[in-house]
Amino acid sequence: MDSAAGQGGRRARAKEDKRQRITGAARALFAERGVNGVTTQQIADRADVAIGTLFRYAATKAELLIMVQNDKFATAIDEGLARLEVAERADADGVDRLMAVISPVVRCIREQPENGRTYLHELVFGDPDEPNRREGLALSARLEDGLAAALAGTADGAEASVLARVVTSVVHVGATATLFLHRSGDEVLEDVRRQIAVALALRLSAARAPHPAIGSAQSARSASRSTSAETTACGVVCHICGERWPLASMLATPCALVSSIAP
Repeated sequence: MDSAAGQGGRRARAKEDKRQRITGAARALFAERGVNGVTTQQIADRADVAIGTLFRYAATKAELLIMVQNDKFATAIDEGLARLEVAERADADGVDRLMAVISPVVRCIREQPENGRTYLHELVFGDPDEPNRREGLALSARLEDGLAAALAGTADGAEASVLARVVTSVVHVGATATLFLHRSGDEVLEDVRRQIAVALALRLSAARAPHPAIGSAQSARSASRSTSAETTACGVVCHICGERWPLASMLATPCALVSSIAP
């Protein structure tokens, strides 16, 4: 019986050793060449295993990428949650708390943009029951939970969860869209910050009375065509209060609030 247990232990160690070699080879090659510049055969060769052995651990190159990125994603989330604790102790505002969580995640995604955007695409559109994807989706849920926690005091539980999902969508598009691939990581983060600031401002203003010049969609359209408002490149300058309104938020946000975040 001891002999059987010993053999089982050796098999488990050998299996884990191969998994580590495959993961390490995939991580190195993806970092060097990007996911689209690597084949599964190259990964098997680097790991010194047969291609059939590799497929026992991951059926496709996409699954190998998810294995690798899950580890990096988890590390980035851990860092973000640790930064959130620091931000909370410093009594930071909602935007800064959210950015504390988001910043390491965005930098993780943008470290190798091709790998980051492929990873997120695979999580969203791949088989959710595949073990590596299931782990990645659990990490995504953990990120959203962290963002919802960052919104404590700004929104209640249900609303915080919805806002957290909005924030993750902003991050997804900002960090992976082809249109924005030329941006640096800092530029992506600044754009994400601006969008989050507007989203939180809109949320805070939802219960307030709309501006008298544009209290409804119809009056907003009329105001933009009348002498009471003047359209500019940044939004609308109201001739009643003298403030500038971003176009995206002119239906619901009081002038004084939006003027503090208008570009």
